Amino acid sequence: MKEMVCIVCPRGCRLTVDNQGDEIKVDGNFCKRGQDFAISELTKPMRTICTTVKTQFEEFPVLPVRVSAEIPKENIFDVMKEINKVVVKDKLERGDIVIKNILGLNVDVIATSDILKNA
Repeated sequence: MKEMVCIVCPRGCRLTVDNQGDEIKVDGNFCKRGQDFAISELTKPMRTICTTVKTQFEEFPVLPVRVSAEIPKENIFDVMKEINKVVVKDKLERGDIVIKNILGLNVDVIATSDILKNA
């Protein structure tokens, strides 16, 4: 049995999750989203990453970036290793792709700021 707090909505339901063989029983949720969250967290946890990459621009040494979709939790450190290798040399804008299809996960790393636009 595992306890967790649902983060899908502001209600923050305290969930109790019991893995009974092939069946997962969730208690404490006020809506179906809580049940879906608990099952996903137990079977295939996903995460998002927001971080920065280095740039070659002296006045803006880093550019904020994020992944375009959630990635499997077990890939976070490998994705961060790839992100940390990047040095941006172009004047990217918000939404521009910094790394396409990182680690073959069908997720891009994208710029989240226009700070380099006028650099």
